[in-house]
Amino acid sequence: MFALALLLALVWLGFALLDRRWRIEPRLRSADDSYAGERVVAVVPARNEALELPRTLAALLAQEHGGLSVVLVDDHSEDGTGEVARGLAAAAGAVERLTVITPPPLPPGWAGKVWAQHHGVQQALAQSPDWIWLTDADIRHQPDVLRRLLATARFEGRDMVSVMARLRCATAWERLLVPAFTYFFASLYPFGRIRHDGSRAAGAAGGCVLVRRELMERIGGMEAIRGAVIDDVAFGTACKRAGGRIWLGYHPGVESTRGYDDLEGIWNMVARSAYSQLRYSPLLLAGCVLGLAYMFFLPVALVWFAGGALRLLGIVAYLAMVRTYLPMNLYLGAGAGWSLLLPVAAALYTAMTISSAWRHHAGAGAAWKGRAYKAG
Repeated sequence: MFALALLLALVWLGFALLDRRWRIEPRLRSADDSYAGERVVAVVPARNEALELPRTLAALLAQEHGGLSVVLVDDHSEDGTGEVARGLAAAAGAVERLTVITPPPLPPGWAGKVWAQHHGVQQALAQSPDWIWLTDADIRHQPDVLRRLLATARFEGRDMVSVMARLRCATAWERLLVPAFTYFFASLYPFGRIRHDGSRAAGAAGGCVLVRRELMERIGGMEAIRGAVIDDVAFGTACKRAGGRIWLGYHPGVESTRGYDDLEGIWNMVARSAYSQLRYSPLLLAGCVLGLAYMFFLPVALVWFAGGALRLLGIVAYLAMVRTYLPMNLYLGAGAGWSLLLPVAAALYTAMTISSAWRHHAGAGAAWKGRAYKAG
């Protein structure tokens, strides 16, 4: 037990002192006019998003970059999403910059969101833009975001630039679980390694992805990830495998407006896709559960139930853990005190992952916007 506790403390100390995955970096570059003449088409899949669009589509149409047009894919909404979008464009004096389309019914083998994006991308490609900007109907962009994306692409020499949206942390459940979601994502998909051209690590954050038209065409468009449940990671992987230079980072001006008022909403959001990250493998699931127990539960157990040197090692591991989690809580506005509850959040995410596996083996599949489908 001493050897396990010593190794645990050393791992957490190494993570806190030597690793950079928990730091809120990199950030988008300052906006400039180096890409002022570039044409960009934003593609927005929207299914029953009439309540979100006044906060998000209006901000998208208000981007400072003059070469932007928007394709909104009204995916068989039942709440007047398309009509709301057209009304917002009319109010903004941007009717000519908004195209609203409706895709055919979802065919077998396609994930719902990706199917909607596919038709939006096809519409965008027909306009021969320089860039395609994939964003979601629940993402609000500050006015200079597109200029910052383009500036970052130019300065970094990138074919794809993606930003992890700043998720909402208003309710108690959000403060407990949302920072942990981004913290775990950045640990699983290290942003620094993703930027490294020689690394196999790849990924993106689906709420904000700017990609060169040539790269989109090279990978075969969204059909390359037609059945992907975790579509953003799959898209980033496809881009990197095709030789694209990709970038993933943060910017506080890219904000999610989607809220989760209770545990059920967050649970369903995670459980619908967590098992796919483990490639639907019971063996990998068992390894994941054991790894989480060792890294996040054992420090607490040592602090509460051990004594002497074991308790000291547990304290060291726990404090190092909290240190790495603190910046994410501050960045998302949850508050420093919630950093102390990372083991609780980890326990709940462990349960969500097990729930995801149970749903898969029970034949429940995954879902997007109330529509169930089998993952590819």
